[in-house]
Amino acid sequence: MSIILERIRALGLELPPVHPHASKNRTACVQSGPVLYLSGHSSGRHEMPLGVVTTGKVGSEVSEEEAYKTARSVALVIMATLQKHTGNLDRVTRIIRLFGMVNSAPGFERQFAVMDGASDLFYEIWGPEKGCHARSAVGIAELPRRAVIEINGEFEIDG
Repeated sequence: MSIILERIRALGLELPPVHPHASKNRTACVQSGPVLYLSGHSSGRHEMPLGVVTTGKVGSEVSEEEAYKTARSVALVIMATLQKHTGNLDRVTRIIRLFGMVNSAPGFERQFAVMDGASDLFYEIWGPEKGCHARSAVGIAELPRRAVIEINGEFEIDG
């Protein structure tokens, strides 16, 4: 078994199923050289792991704490995509960057705290050398399907 899958299970977590993209004109990820570019993964399209809130505006309909858990859940969905593409999460040698878009109510300014849900999980699983990453967290007026959060990113993959 992979070391990374063991770490995920040690946290009492498991990878969810990977859902197909809705259109053949795009895919969940594209690899160019050692870098895997992930499309946006959001909470609004499918049932999410961890029983989290999937839709609504953070700061009015969804609390910051709930949104943090939703970001953590989206990180698990991202890991499932990584597992499907690489065949083994141990092949991920670096979390390069995450870009998070938070469906924010007017006046909500703590998108960084919501994105910590995903960042903290990647850091816990891959550790400080591979899991520490560059990151952006922005507030968005609307997201497709009223998703709480959408995250995309870049990941370094070994040969």
